[in-house]
Amino acid sequence: MVPPRSMFAPASHALAEDSPGAPAQASQELQAGLLAPSPHIDPKYLYDRLGSSLFTAITLLPEYYPTRCEAEILQEHAADIAAHAGKVEALIDVGAGDCVKAERLFASLQPRRYVPIDISAGYLQTAVQRLQHAHPDIEIMAVCQDVHDTLDLPHAIPERNRLFFYPGSSIGNLDPGRAARMLARIRAACPGGGLLVGVDRVKPRSILEPAYDDALRLTAAFNLNLLRHVNQLLGSDFQVDDWSHVAHYDEANSRIQMFLQAQRDVLVRWPAGQRRFAAGQRIHTENSYKYTPEKFRDLLAQAGFRDIQHWSDERGWFSVFSARA
Repeated sequence: MVPPRSMFAPASHALAEDSPGAPAQASQELQAGLLAPSPHIDPKYLYDRLGSSLFTAITLLPEYYPTRCEAEILQEHAADIAAHAGKVEALIDVGAGDCVKAERLFASLQPRRYVPIDISAGYLQTAVQRLQHAHPDIEIMAVCQDVHDTLDLPHAIPERNRLFFYPGSSIGNLDPGRAARMLARIRAACPGGGLLVGVDRVKPRSILEPAYDDALRLTAAFNLNLLRHVNQLLGSDFQVDDWSHVAHYDEANSRIQMFLQAQRDVLVRWPAGQRRFAAGQRIHTENSYKYTPEKFRDLLAQAGFRDIQHWSDERGWFSVFSARA
C-alpha cells in the first residue's frame, strides 16, 4: 500500500483551533460589529468545531435541500463536469468542512493533490485524518484560513491546472459585490485552471424559509452556538437563553437573512466594553443570497471567467457552474 501523504500547511497558513483569525484581530472585529449602529457578527464565527458539526447535521434535514440538489447534479453530470474542468493537478476545496462533497469528485476528476481549506482547524484535522487512509494515492495539504479575507495558498501547490471547488452555495454568504471580488481572487489564483461552484437559485419563500428555520430547530442551535463561540473569543457574557433565532426571506434583495433576537432587555459585557440590547433588537449573523442562472453567469464574467457552463437538478432549485480562468 502507498503510505498516506497528508499534512497541514506551514504555520503561516495555519490558525489556532477554532479561531477565524489572530485573537486580537478577532476581538477587534467582534467588538466593532457588536457596537455598530446595526449590530452584526461575521458568519465565519458560526464555524467553530461544534458549529461545523451542527451544520453537517443541518444538511441531512428534509427542509435543507441545497446539499441533496448539489449532490444530484454532481452525480448525474459527473462526466460532463470532468470534461469541462479538464486535467486537475490540484483540487482546492473552499470551505471544505468534512470534505465529503469533494471526495465524491475524486473518481471523476482524478486530482493528484487535494487542498481542503476551512476556518475550523479541529474539524478539518478530523476530516483529513479520515481521507488520508481512504485515499492514500492523493497528496493532501490542508489549509486553515478565512478565504473571505485572503486567499494565501502554500507555494508547494503548483499553479498549473488548479481547480477551485466552492460548494454548498457558500458564495451566497457574500453580498454580490464581495462575491465578485472573491471570484476575482479565485480567478487570479488559478491561471489556466478553473472553478466549480454551487449556487442556490431564487425560489418561493415557502421553500426557502423552512431550509433556514427547520422544525427540529437545528438551525436555531447552529445560530445560537455563535454566542458561545463569541464568549470564548471576546470574553463576553452572552447568555444563550436571552436570544432566539430568526430567519426570513428578503425578496427584494433575493436573500435569506439570519438574526439573533433579544427576548428581553439584556446587558452584554466583555473586557473592553459592553452593550445594552433592548427586547426585540437583533444581531445580524448571516445572509444567503439566491441567484438566477443569468445573474450568476454575469457575476462570473465580471470576475474574468470565461467558457461558463452550468447544470441544474431536476427541479431547477440549484445550479453548479464550471468556468475557466
